[in-house]
Amino acid sequence: GPVSAEVAATDYATMRKEADKLRAIADNVAIKVPLTVDGLKVCKELSDEGTMVNVTLCFSANQAILAAKAGAAFISPFVGRLDDIGQDGMTLIAEICTIYENYPNWDTEVLVASIRNPMHLLEAAKMGAHVATIPPGVIRQLYKHPLTDSGLAAFVKDWAETGQSIL
Repeated sequence: GPVSAEVAATDYATMRKEADKLRAIADNVAIKVPLTVDGLKVCKELSDEGTMVNVTLCFSANQAILAAKAGAAFISPFVGRLDDIGQDGMTLIAEICTIYENYPNWDTEVLVASIRNPMHLLEAAKMGAHVATIPPGVIRQLYKHPLTDSGLAAFVKDWAETGQSIL
């Protein structure tokens, strides 16, 4: 699958040079650019040339529209950072997913970034987001459940009491 590689520059000329170098690494590299005027210009050029682009640092639905129109393969809204300043990051995901559904000719996938808890992932999936970047701590929270742990302990105890062995 795609692997994002981010440009470090913020001006058009340097972003474009860095993008060209990064996309030469492999065919599955998606160039990650910031949602700025220069970033969108680079996005448009690269996507017209067949390179996947991940437009990052999205904090509004209007920005997501601009990214889709520029040909972004991915838009990366940062839900946790919005939550941190008292806004509802998941509302943004719902808005973007709804807008993108209204325009089936747009191929931009919603990549939910800055996930802080399992509920962010669950809500994003229910809204129709395509991809999520999830930190290791949240991944561990996804599979941990007290009933799974107690159920496994009961199975192990019951099996041990039979005195049998599979091996």
